[in-house]
Parts: sequence; structure tokens; C-alpha cells
Amino acid sequence: MSAQAAADSRPLLVFSHANGFPAAVYRKLFRALDPQFRVRAVEKFGHDVRYPVRDDWSALAQQLVDFLQQQCHGEPAVLVGHSLGGYLSLMAAHAHPELARQVILLDSPVVAGWRARLLWLSKRTGLGERFSPAAAAKHRRMQWPDTDAVRAHFAGKPAFMQWDTQMLQDYATLGTVPIPQGRTLAFEREIEYRIYKTLPHHLGRLARRPFAVPVSLIAGRQSREIRLAGLHASKRLTQGRLYWIDGTHLFPFESPQHTAELIGQAFVAAQTPCLPGGAPCSL
Repeated sequence: MSAQAAADSRPLLVFSHANGFPAAVYRKLFRALDPQFRVRAVEKFGHDVRYPVRDDWSALAQQLVDFLQQQCHGEPAVLVGHSLGGYLSLMAAHAHPELARQVILLDSPVVAGWRARLLWLSKRTGLGERFSPAAAAKHRRMQWPDTDAVRAHFAGKPAFMQWDTQMLQDYATLGTVPIPQGRTLAFEREIEYRIYKTLPHHLGRLARRPFAVPVSLIAGRQSREIRLAGLHASKRLTQGRLYWIDGTHLFPFESPQHTAELIGQAFVAAQTPCLPGGAPCSL
């Protein structure tokens, strides 16, 4: 731990982003978390040649582990991750529990049982691609003349219509980079596609026995991903530390302040039993 961190009593929170959304886009969420946590984040997974996208995401999880060990000096952190980032946080904490105080998953339900077998089959045959976000990522538009055009384009998409106004603007400005023709997405389309195509099918085994650190799940009530994955394995993994929020799979962008409040609640609740006798909470 650095001297500056030692002088700051706030716990370290390391955030891992969802596929396709660089960490900078979560700026409003990070500001809402700032009073309670020291927030750090890997800016982009999958873009460093040292950590290529593989079928089991092991290199991406190693990227997070290396960030914790090197950039955070091995200080145990609250690992918070959205979608892809939640799974990477879980994998990192499983491999190196000494680096994690707890894990908080943001709409990252654990796929297990017959759903995991179906996921394995769909990856091997390619039949499931057209029903997954991979299909959209494969043909996603990449370039616009300016940030206003970026914002207008995504504001008209159903998945973005519920977004917080400032977070949508941050996606247009911080989620893109300048090119001679105008702006292009900072998160490369091919990498986003490969990440979707290689979603691990083996994470259900992490829920078969007690996890080394507390795990909580914050789930969107209107999340298609929660509905498709089910919650049986996640409830077992979290021991009932399940929190609900109105919103879709992208609820951190839709309700950043409420998301920050629930992260804070989950952090506190995981340190002490929610009910007498050690019973877990489900809100």
C-alpha cells in the first residue's frame, strides 16, 4: 500500500468494465462512489497484446490480477465488475483471494447446469451467435464525423434510451477517440466480438463450494441476461446476497447514483450478517 493510500481510510475499490465500454465511460458512477471508496480501474480489457482474448478468458483475468498486484501494490480490494468485469473479478478473486476483500457483481449471473452445457454447445457449433450480443458487435458502426453524431446515433438505439444523460454524453466523448475522419469507438469491434464469442462456460463450478471471499450480486429487474442465465447458481454463490435495481443489463449507465448506493450497501452488508444468526440478505 502506498503512503497516500495509507493516509486515506477509504477502502480500495477496483472496477472492471463491461464488454465494449471502457472504464472512462463509468465516470459518473465513479464520482458517486468516491465518498466511500478509492476507485481504480483497468481502462480496457482485451486490447493489450500481453493479455489476448482466449476461450476461457484466463488472460483477461490475469490482466486484472496483474493490475491488482502492480498498480494497486497487492492491497486487498473490493472487486466490482459489470457483466464481463464481474466474471473477471470472480475469476481473479478465485485465483488470488489474498487480493480481494469481497466481490460485487453487477448483472453478472453465473451460468451453470444445462445452461452452461448449452453455452458450450453454442460456442462449438456457432448456432447461438445470432441470438447473442456477438452478432450486433460484429457489425457495429465504428465511425462518425463528431461526438454529437455519436451521441445522436446511440440515443436512438433501444439499449441506450434509458441511459443517464451525462453517461450517454461520456460514452460519446470518452468512449471514442479522434481519427482524421472524426471519431471512432475506443473499444475495437473485433475484440468486443471475440469476447462475446468466448464467454466461459465453466464458471458454474465456482458456485459448487464456499467461495474464499464474500460475493454479492446486484441484478437489473428488466435484465434479459439475468432471465436467460437464471439465478440458482448465483444465489448459491452469493449465499443470498442478492440486490435488485430497476433497469436493464446496462443499469449502471441508467442509474449511476442508485447503483453506487447499492454497491455501498452490499459492501457493508457482506462484512456483517444482515440478519440475526448469520442469515444473508436479499433486497
